[in-house]
Amino acid sequence: MKDHSSATIREAHPLSISRAGLTWGFLGVLAFSFTVPMTRVAVGAEQMSPLFVGSGRAVVAALLAAAALAVTRQRRPRGREWLSVAVVGAGAVVGFPLLTSFALTEAPARHGAVVVALLPAATAVVAVLRTRERPGRAFWAAAVIGAIAAVSFAALQSGGVSGMRPSDGLLFAAVAVCAIAYAEGGVLSRTLGSWQTISWALVAASPVMTILTGAAVAAQPPSGSVTAWLAFAYLGVVSMFLGFFAWYRGLAIGPLAQVSQVQLAQPVLSIAWAALLLREPITVATALGGGAVIGAALLAVRSRAQRPQGSEGDAERLR
Repeated sequence: MKDHSSATIREAHPLSISRAGLTWGFLGVLAFSFTVPMTRVAVGAEQMSPLFVGSGRAVVAALLAAAALAVTRQRRPRGREWLSVAVVGAGAVVGFPLLTSFALTEAPARHGAVVVALLPAATAVVAVLRTRERPGRAFWAAAVIGAIAAVSFAALQSGGVSGMRPSDGLLFAAVAVCAIAYAEGGVLSRTLGSWQTISWALVAASPVMTILTGAAVAAQPPSGSVTAWLAFAYLGVVSMFLGFFAWYRGLAIGPLAQVSQVQLAQPVLSIAWAALLLREPITVATALGGGAVIGAALLAVRSRAQRPQGSEGDAERLR
C-alpha cells in the first residue's frame, strides 16, 4: 500500500506537534505581553483619552475581523450562540480594554501586569463554574492563594487596603469581566471556531465602540505623539486581532493543556517590557507579588488540566 493512500495511517509525531503548538502559542502570548505597556504609552501624559484608546482599538480590530470573516466566508452565529458572542464582546472587547485604559492612566504598567496576572486562574475558576466541573481541593486552594496574593500586592503598593486606588478596582474588574468572556468563549469556540469567536465578538461590539470612539474624539481630540499613535496601532492590530490568530493556532495544534500554560509567561514579559520601554523599576515587591500570583495561577491551571473534562474550557484563554 502506498504512502499517500487514504487508507494509510501515518505515524504521529507528538514531539513535533507539541513544539509547533507551543511555538504558535508563545507568539500569541508575546503579542499580548505588550498590551499593558502599550496602553500605558498611549494614555500616558494625557496624550490620548482612555476612552479613545479603549474603544478606538476595538474599532480598528473590528474592521480587520469583518474583512477576515468575509474573505474566508465564515458562517454566522446561530440562535443562542449570539448570546455567547455578546458575553465575549462585553468582556473581552468592551470591558477589558476600557477598564485597563482608565486604570493605566494612574497605575504603572508593572503594577497592572501583576494584577492582570490573576487572569489565567480567574479564567479557570469561571470555566469550572460554567462547565460544572468538580476539580480537587488543590485547584480551589491555588485560586484562593492567587487572589489573596494579587489583592495583597495591590494593597501593599497603596499603603494598605484602605489606601488602594480606584485604578486597582478597575484592574480587578477588568480581570473579572475578561475571565467571564474567555470562559464563555471557550465553550462557544467548540461550535463556532476559535478565532471566529473573537472576530464575531469584535463585529458585534463595533456599533457601541464606534459611538464611544466618536464621543471620545468629540470630547478630547487625540493629539498624541508618533510613539503614542504607534502604541495605539499596536493595540488595535496586534493585541486585539493578530495575536489571537497565533494564540488560537497554538491551541488548535495542542496539546491544549500544555499550550494554555504558556500564557503564564505573559505577566513576566509585560513587566520586562515596562522596565525596558518605560524605564519602570522592577522592585522587590513587584517581583515577589508577580511570582506569587503566577505560581498560584500555574498550580490552578495544572490541577485543572489534569482532569479530562477540564481541558476544553481553556480554549479561549487569552490576554
